[in-house]
Amino acid sequence: MATMNISIPDQMREWVDDQISTGLYANNSDYVRDLIRKDQVRRGKLLALQQAITAGVESGASQDLDLSAIKAKARLRAGADEA
Repeated sequence: MATMNISIPDQMREWVDDQISTGLYANNSDYVRDLIRKDQVRRGKLLALQQAITAGVESGASQDLDLSAIKAKARLRAGADEA
């Protein structure tokens, strides 16, 4: 495992110490690793959201919805599921 030394203000160090004192983290390294994992997950979700937005924009203009056709299709599916 690699070692990384960082400098943080006293107020942040106190925050980290407070988080460790809750018992959720064994030490400051454990806390920082958890922050990094959460950031990785958050960034992954943000990337997926951005990709979905881009796909939506690139799919072109929206069409008017025909609610009658949607309801009819749903009724056909419901009937097929019962059969």
